[in-house]
Amino acid sequence: MNSLQLEGKNAVLEAINNSKTIDKIMIKKGYANGSLKSIVIKAKKIGIVVQEVDKNKLDFISQSKNHQGIIALCPAKNYCSIDDILDCAKSKNELPFVLILDEISDPRNFGAIIRTAECCGVHGIIIPKHRNAGLTGVVSKTSAGALEHVLIAKVTNLINVIEKLKKNGLWITAADMSGEIMYSLDFKIPCALIIGSEGFGIRKLVLQNSDFKAKIPMSGKIDSLNASVAASVLMYEVIRQRIMKGNLNA
Repeated sequence: MNSLQLEGKNAVLEAINNSKTIDKIMIKKGYANGSLKSIVIKAKKIGIVVQEVDKNKLDFISQSKNHQGIIALCPAKNYCSIDDILDCAKSKNELPFVLILDEISDPRNFGAIIRTAECCGVHGIIIPKHRNAGLTGVVSKTSAGALEHVLIAKVTNLINVIEKLKKNGLWITAADMSGEIMYSLDFKIPCALIIGSEGFGIRKLVLQNSDFKAKIPMSGKIDSLNASVAASVLMYEVIRQRIMKGNLNA
């Protein structure tokens, strides 16, 4: 499954006018052209992320070599809603198990997380609209086909989503080294795990809105794990506890 790259004014404008899902629009810095400006205004009005970049970057990533100063990146699959994720758990008669990613920018990490999430039976992954890797071809390839089977929701505000999940009975656990050892927490309940970015962890406000903080025990000299590894360790602790309780088949 590959992402779609749209190049040139007409292609990007047509996608916007036809409500095609667009992860991000990249436009050359200092654009003054009237048609480019009108496209940017339309895109921003409907909430599409617009990033100004050097023309050299557009030249480098352009496939057609005729980008006209604008390239739109479309996801490798369509995003779903939060309700779709909750309905997925309900349809399977399972306790909701959701993953929230707070600004995971590395597409290979994102793809690896999706792969493990599919293996663990996660009902859906929630990502923020800004500063998170989108559903690119690299993500799809790294997920080894798992992207086809995992629901992904892209949202503007993670805090609002956390509140919605709480209202639907989910307990929110953030991966953070200031928390309790993960084995002491109860994951045999409707739950969502929050995994932070590779360099900065979970943002302060997102962390403050979690119910619990989970620490992965480590005895080596390095005090942190790769984001996809940390996510895998925590997801499998959820699975371990639910198998022990008899909520899942081993």
